[in-house]
Amino acid sequence: MAICKTGYFDRKGNFFKNARDATVSDLASLLGQVGEGESLAPGIASKILERRAEIEQLFAEHDAMMEAEILLANASQLTDNIAKLQGRPAG
Repeated sequence: MAICKTGYFDRKGNFFKNARDATVSDLASLLGQVGEGESLAPGIASKILERRAEIEQLFAEHDAMMEAEILLANASQLTDNIAKLQGRPAG
């Protein structure tokens, strides 16, 4: 008798029995060749998936720092465009 099972495909069309392996394959493809000889990308991709929450937090902190940096740069530009008046003598 035939049975139905779920499978997952990565972006290249490779079949995997579980979603985790398909995602690791896609991450490894995004990383490309890492290191010489056999690529370290699959191991790194697996570690990225395991540490996803910490990595997402790191990117959120990075985005906040980048926004602050842009705001500081814009504020600096505004103050650079203000002409300073020469002091007048008192009295």
